[in-house]
Amino acid sequence: MSREEEILAIVSKKKKIEVNELSELLNVSKVTIRKDLDKLEARGLLHRQHGYALLNNLDDINYRLAQNYELKHKIALEASQIVNDGETIMIESGSTCALLAEELAFNRRDITIITNSCFIASYVRKAESVKVILIGGEYQKESQVNVGPLVKQVVNEFYVDKLFIGIDGFDRRRGFTGSDITRCDTTRMLATAANQTIILTDSSKFSQNGVVSEFAFNEISQVFTDKRIDSTILDFLKKEAIDVFTV
Repeated sequence: MSREEEILAIVSKKKKIEVNELSELLNVSKVTIRKDLDKLEARGLLHRQHGYALLNNLDDINYRLAQNYELKHKIALEASQIVNDGETIMIESGSTCALLAEELAFNRRDITIITNSCFIASYVRKAESVKVILIGGEYQKESQVNVGPLVKQVVNEFYVDKLFIGIDGFDRRRGFTGSDITRCDTTRMLATAANQTIILTDSSKFSQNGVVSEFAFNEISQVFTDKRIDSTILDFLKKEAIDVFTV
C-alpha cells in the first residue's frame, strides 16, 4: 500500500483527522503529509480544511472514490488488462470505473473513451494520449453524469466492443440492480452500443439489493471484483456463464 493509499484508508475510517496526527501515524514530516494531501485534494479524493483532512460530501462521487480506494484500484488494474493500445471503449459513471479510466488514460497509447460521465472526462483531462468523447444529456450533480433521452440520440452513432459499468446491488432473481431509475435506463441505452457489458465492483455490492432492475445475467459477459465475494454467489455467476475475475 502506498502512503497516499494509507492516508485515504485512515481518513475514510476517521472521517476527519488533523494533519499533525496523520504525520505521527505515518511517521513522516508534516511537510510531506501536506504535499500528499495536496495531491489527493487535486484529484478530488479528500478535502482540506484548517489543518484537517476530511472526506467529501457523502452523496458526492469523490466520497465514493475514496471509500475502499486501494481495493477499487486493484479491481481497475485487473480490468485494464483486457484493453489494448488504440482501442475505443465506453465507460459509464462510477468510482471504480473512474479509476479504470485513469489507468487507461495514463498507461495506454491512443485510447478513446466514450463516456456520459463528466467526472471521468475531467478526471483524465491531463492525460495526453487519451481522446474523450463526452455524451451529453440531463446533468446529475452528485454523480456528475449525463442521463436521459438525449443520451440515446447520441449513443446510436457509436458501437464498441466493451462497455464498463458499476452496479449498486445484486439479486439472484432480478439480476444486477441500481438505485436510480434514470441512470439505469441510461446505462441500458449505452449497452445497446457495445458487444460486451462488463461490471466493475467491489464485493460489498453483492450483499446489497438495489431498487431498480438494471441487467439480467445473460446481458453481462464479465465481472471484475475482489476475493471477498461469497463463494455461493461466485458459483452462481459462473453457472450463468459470466466470467468472474477477482483480486
